[in-house]
Amino acid sequence: MKLTPEQKLSPEEIFKNLENYRPRRKGWTWRRPLTEDEAELGAFKYRQVSANLENSIPLPAAKSFGDIDPQPDCVVTSEIASGRFEDDLRRMRMVAWHGADHIMVIRTAGQSHFDGLIEGTPEGIGGVPISRKQVRATRKALDLIEDEVGRPLNFHSYISGVAGPEIAVLFAEEGVNGAHQDPQYNVLYRNVNMYRSFVDAAVAKKLMLAANILQIDGAHNANATAREAWKVMPELLVQHAINCRYSELAGMPRENIALSTVPPTAPPAPAMRIDLPYAVALRQLFKDFKMRAQMNTKYMESCTREVTVTHTLNLLLSRLTSADIQSTITPDEGRNVPWHYNSVHAVNTAKQALAGLDGIKDMVTLNMDGELGQKVRELKERAVLFLEEILEAGGYFAAVDQGFFVDSGYYPERNGDGIKRDPAGGVASDSIVPRDEDYYAPVCHHFGYNNPPHSQDQDLSPCAPIDGCTICRPEKIIYIDELDPEDNSANRLEESRPYRGEALKPEAEWAGDGIVTMTMLLPVPADMAEYGALEMAGRMNLEDVEVINLQKMHPAEGTLVELKARVGFSLNPAEIKIPYKETPLSEDQIRQAVEKRPLTVVAGTVGEDEHSVGMREILDIKHGGLEGFGINCHYLGTSVPVEKLADAAVELDADAILISTIITHNDAHRQSMRKLNQVCQEKGLRDKMILIAGGTQVTNEMARDQGLDRGFGRGTRGLDVASFMIKKMGLVEDNREN
Repeated sequence: MKLTPEQKLSPEEIFKNLENYRPRRKGWTWRRPLTEDEAELGAFKYRQVSANLENSIPLPAAKSFGDIDPQPDCVVTSEIASGRFEDDLRRMRMVAWHGADHIMVIRTAGQSHFDGLIEGTPEGIGGVPISRKQVRATRKALDLIEDEVGRPLNFHSYISGVAGPEIAVLFAEEGVNGAHQDPQYNVLYRNVNMYRSFVDAAVAKKLMLAANILQIDGAHNANATAREAWKVMPELLVQHAINCRYSELAGMPRENIALSTVPPTAPPAPAMRIDLPYAVALRQLFKDFKMRAQMNTKYMESCTREVTVTHTLNLLLSRLTSADIQSTITPDEGRNVPWHYNSVHAVNTAKQALAGLDGIKDMVTLNMDGELGQKVRELKERAVLFLEEILEAGGYFAAVDQGFFVDSGYYPERNGDGIKRDPAGGVASDSIVPRDEDYYAPVCHHFGYNNPPHSQDQDLSPCAPIDGCTICRPEKIIYIDELDPEDNSANRLEESRPYRGEALKPEAEWAGDGIVTMTMLLPVPADMAEYGALEMAGRMNLEDVEVINLQKMHPAEGTLVELKARVGFSLNPAEIKIPYKETPLSEDQIRQAVEKRPLTVVAGTVGEDEHSVGMREILDIKHGGLEGFGINCHYLGTSVPVEKLADAAVELDADAILISTIITHNDAHRQSMRKLNQVCQEKGLRDKMILIAGGTQVTNEMARDQGLDRGFGRGTRGLDVASFMIKKMGLVEDNREN
């Protein structure tokens, strides 16, 4: 099976022969940085980029720079969690085309408390249920997608909770490349018994090492949980230290250990003055470990613009310090389950900011002799003192019992509101059983005491007596497809089948969900705007209408309302009428036609519009404009009356008049186009003259409605305009394609 860009990904094809599928590789893969000689894309030389993709979609502005698509040097994450993994496969493909190579699947809420593995593919809440079928199908799909984009894709999930060791075995067997593993996450945020959590973590880390799975810790959860996140910075450093050292004691090398770091604040706080010292202190203390820079989610509201600005500032921190993995958070996470296109937006935000900040440290030096250096030293001192107090209190377990962690005080201040856990309590308490003297587990990569009967023979693995365990012999894995006859991916795919080919419906999370959004500004206070918008949407026959963002523009003058709703109908794609699109002539065809029949055009920006850049790009030879084809161009400038353009056309015996206009209030752009047609008719020029209008939001239909021959919008080239004129004049046969 091989994907092509024109082919939709079929979950049903992924599921075929899944019981026999094996991952093509195991372990984490980093990007390949480009050398100085390689890092030249278009007109620019980059300093912090990695190998290009074979197939990708560049940023929108790339069309002005030769469609270059520079890939940052760091791995880029996309976090995906719709609850239906079969729909997420397509989202993974989308984000991979935009540059993500770390696909992180958020685990469903509550799975931390499951004491075993899930089988089948039930629908999840707050994430995706992690099961063997889900993991295997996802890895198979990613194997195909990485062939398509030409870069390895890392698959990531969570090794935590009561079933942490079982999940670690599953991930090692099925080719998962990265995982969160931090026993403190269990203790502080899931109330799993602390002793059980650390015992399980040692086993899980041993298995992760065996499969070369990159470990990312969970200390950033303190930042997201604390009442005042900027006050837990010393505690975050301590949590990172505890997990890093525990991982090393379990055998993990430092290059397999990554810290999940989150900036503690967001505007309107003076974020950079607080976040930058923390970022520097973290990287100084843990310079031999990997850094996964995650976006701040603590202060996310429903405004996607606000979130995007905060994330861009977070990306500045990554470039001013370092990031081996750059995480992305969708800008809509604060208001709903992240949608397909917002996952892409998040990746593009990272790609755009990192490319724009390329090489900034070669021009900017951090002033460690001033305020920054003082704050960095203070944070490190507070963290060391915090760790010393933990030791004096009797160790980590005693410190948790006394509420040292996630307190709203800035250490050494304490407000008595820290998370407290009883060492003898929590989920799965009293579940640790001492091993007997003759304890024997016939498996490889076992942590702790093991007494195989052939222990004297160092050449044999512990699993030799059973002819290999599932890590050594994956054919021994027992694959269970589905358990629930109703709640499974096959039934969900059957329901969505019409919307994956036969019928067309909008989607945001799942195929056929019918979700659309609408934005309106209502000139009334917020309460009235909210319910007025709901009423309007109802009258538009939209269903399941919800307000997802309500933002005051002024207490009395207006409120911005964003709505989420569903459309109650679908379209038949076969019945959609797509207008014929013109196939532009080649440059040689245009030049040959102009040599035989010289052309003259008169051009200008009309009305009271002072914009000239767009028209210059159409006309000037240096932009590949009409002059480059030998067309005689007379540009009259900006704010030109249409009468002046018509008079100049008569005087110069022109073949065409080209006007540029922006979209204006009171439809002045339409009035200008209509007036040009009327003036040319009055002067007896209309049948002799080609009339063309252009602008960023002008459409062909709009221009023709006002009596002109053609309208050109955003992205138009001089070649397109020249091609149209030559065809209109009958100098070359007009070939069209459907």
